[in-house]
Amino acid sequence: MAGDMRVTGFAGLSGVGKTTLIERLIPALRAQGQRVSVVKHAHHGPDVDHPGKDSFRHREAGAFEVVVASSRRLVLMREFECEVALTVHQMLAELSPVADWVLVDGFRDADIPKLELWRQQPGGLALYPLDPFVVAVVTDDPAKLPEPTGLPVLDINDPQAVVAWMQAHAHRFDYRFPEPDAV
Repeated sequence: MAGDMRVTGFAGLSGVGKTTLIERLIPALRAQGQRVSVVKHAHHGPDVDHPGKDSFRHREAGAFEVVVASSRRLVLMREFECEVALTVHQMLAELSPVADWVLVDGFRDADIPKLELWRQQPGGLALYPLDPFVVAVVTDDPAKLPEPTGLPVLDINDPQAVVAWMQAHAHRFDYRFPEPDAV
């Protein structure tokens, strides 16, 4: 992996808007000439191929890995023989080394710098008071944060401002792979 890859986690309760914000940050970063990759944590088995497609048929037949490639896209699917809980670091190791930024959707407990998205929700517990990896809070209403914070508070509805803050603090997101025995 390139030494100048930056990794930013986006954590928050389901439905708070992580995917929507990331979807808005990608073109904002791209407009600045940045190459962006995304790592997404899925709670259930994600399927990117469909019944009848060759990749589906190969996977269903028992292939451990299926790589599908065209002149514009490469997709790798890997089947595990039993349930595996991959770490964010293992997933980052699967990426091409050319990204300037990797935006991580989910992995709320990961040991990477992350932005916590907060919207007031019944029973919602905030991470930022206890998680030392939360470096900023992104919200639609700072007055409704459950606890005061000294962290930067960013506007969830202003992706340009979020990107500007990320770029201004890019050194905080520089990624180095952990030692192999630490993963």
